[in-house]
Amino acid sequence: MMALVLFLSFLIMIFIGVPIAFSLGLSSCIYLLLGDISLTIIPQKMFEGINSFTLLCIPGFILAGNLMNAGGITKRIIDFTNNIVGHIRGGLGLANVGASMGFAGISGTALADTASIGSVLIPAMKKKGYDASFSVAVTSSSSTIGPIIPPSLPMIILGTLATVSIGDLFIAGVIPGILLGVGLMIVTYIISVKRKYPREASQSISVIFKSFWGAFWALLMTVVILFGILSGFFTPTEAAVIAVVYALVVGLFIYRDLKVREIPKIILDSVVDAAGIMILVGFANLFGWILVSEQIPQLIADVIMSISENPIIIILLINLLLLFVGMFMETIAAIVILFPVLLPIATQIGMDPVHFGVMMVLNLMIGLSTPPVGVCLFVASSIGKIPIGRASVALLPFLAVSLIVLMLVAFIPEITLFLPSLFD
Repeated sequence: MMALVLFLSFLIMIFIGVPIAFSLGLSSCIYLLLGDISLTIIPQKMFEGINSFTLLCIPGFILAGNLMNAGGITKRIIDFTNNIVGHIRGGLGLANVGASMGFAGISGTALADTASIGSVLIPAMKKKGYDASFSVAVTSSSSTIGPIIPPSLPMIILGTLATVSIGDLFIAGVIPGILLGVGLMIVTYIISVKRKYPREASQSISVIFKSFWGAFWALLMTVVILFGILSGFFTPTEAAVIAVVYALVVGLFIYRDLKVREIPKIILDSVVDAAGIMILVGFANLFGWILVSEQIPQLIADVIMSISENPIIIILLINLLLLFVGMFMETIAAIVILFPVLLPIATQIGMDPVHFGVMMVLNLMIGLSTPPVGVCLFVASSIGKIPIGRASVALLPFLAVSLIVLMLVAFIPEITLFLPSLFD
């Protein structure tokens, strides 16, 4: 009965528009009050959830991404990808996906990708004659690549929860991220040819090389972070600090687009973003503790295992559950609550924790571009100035490709485990 009160209050608050972090916290408070449980458990469980050295890298990576973005990174990556693929039919759409793949190595968040790249490319695509709904669909669907290709904030959270190597999770996301990007490019090209969208002028080798050099320092950051962690030179938290220093040097002295007077505001914005995530993690940990005390994880496991013991069926059921949750719940909250619940089921059927983790992140990322609570779709639709319903229809072909990639990742473990195995 008390568990029902917890879920109903949580769902009602989400429905009326209360932010997900406070929905988790308030519904937990209602449960504790009605259950006559001391409220001192709230700060204890919140602190327990965020008391991790590894989680310190979250504000670092957020700040590094914001510094790089303010330093002109978005424009340089867009120029580089457009110079490579712009001459192909639908070149701006292809550049949109390519820029998301490049930007993924900087921000680690899908929403930052949508806002930064979308604000530049959606108006540009509309001006060139691309349908607004198509432009929004390309942007929102490709932005989900951000947390797949390292660095990735969701994977940092996931690795912290399960004491799984964050370096392994990072590199395991590379091939799935590339697969998703290539798949979205194929759909973009097919639709562009069918609708006769324009192509840009071909660029000379010298122009392409110049644009590559312009984007080189930004793209190099991903390599520095990834191989620094995998080689053992520094931890993920130390990598975040190095990324901040790197972003400052590149923005101030190489690109010179970052101004000293802008840095305090960038730091303040980054602190606000990081604080929001940490509050969310704290409340989600409290919510998760209540679920465990009510034995909800065991109930879910029993229900899934009672349906079938076939690994294929179980993986499909887990993916359906995550797709449904991803449509309504913020990614990090879903990870903190559901990963400890579902990981034992996954390992019981023989899934590697790294494989399962990448599959879960990819699955929940798809939810960011699907209604009713797909924040990336909402942001892109706002930039494109079109109704969310119209954008949702245009999104369907891209959603189909994302689901195909998800199924490949789910049922072919080598896609995620091949690269980590090389570093064992």
